[in-house]
Amino acid sequence: MNALSKFEDFYTRIKANRWYWLFSIFCRFSLAFAFIVAGIVKIMGERFASGLAINHPMGAYLEALHHTGYYYSFIGFAQVLAAILLIIPRTVALGAILYFPIILNIWLLSFAVRFEGSFVTSPLMVLANLYLIIWNYDRLKFILPFKKFPNYRLFERPKKYSTKFPFLFFTGVIVIIGLTIALTEFGYEVMPRNSISDCKEQFQNTQNTAAGFSFCECIHDYGKPLDVCLEAFENKKI
Repeated sequence: MNALSKFEDFYTRIKANRWYWLFSIFCRFSLAFAFIVAGIVKIMGERFASGLAINHPMGAYLEALHHTGYYYSFIGFAQVLAAILLIIPRTVALGAILYFPIILNIWLLSFAVRFEGSFVTSPLMVLANLYLIIWNYDRLKFILPFKKFPNYRLFERPKKYSTKFPFLFFTGVIVIIGLTIALTEFGYEVMPRNSISDCKEQFQNTQNTAAGFSFCECIHDYGKPLDVCLEAFENKKI
C-alpha cells in the first residue's frame, strides 16, 4: 500500500468520526462570521480598525487601503463571498480555497507589522482554514498533480458516526493555541502595541526603559516605519 492509499484510509476514518465533523462545522462558522463582519465594514466604506492611529504601522496600512476605492470594496465582497460559500455545505470546498489566500495575507501582514489585534487570531484562522481544505480533500484531490488516486468516489456521509473522542488531536489543538498565545507574549522583545501607553507599559521597570519609551514615541508620535524604530531601539538598548 503506497503513501497515498494509507492517507486515504486514514482520511476515511477521520471523516467518519463525529468529533472531527463537529470541529469542521465549528471552523466553518467561526471563519465565516469573522469574514462577514470584516467584509461588511469594507463594503460599507468604513475603515477597518478605525480606532487604530494612523501613525501605527497597521493603522497606516489600513488608512492607505481604505483610500483605494473600489479595490477596498472588492476585498470586502470577496470576504463575504468566501464566508457565504463556507456556510453552504455544497460549496465549502470552494469557500475554503477562496478564503485561504485572503487569510494567509492577513496573517503575514499581522506578523510583519506586529499587530496584536490579529497576532493570535490570524495564524489560528489559517490553521482552521487548512483543516477545512484537508477535510474536503475528496472534492479537491482531483486538482492535485497525482497521476491516479486509490479511490475516485466522493466521501459518503455515514449512517452512524463514530463517537470515539480523538484526545490526541484536540490536545494538539489546545497546545497550538497555547503556543500561539505564548508567541504573542514572548515571541518578540518589542511590540508596538495599539497605543503609546500600552507600548510603554512593556518597558516599565526594565533596564531598557529609556530606549523602549523612545521606540514607542518613534512609532506613535512620529509615525516612523517599524524597521526604522526597531533599528533605533537596538542601537539605544543596553
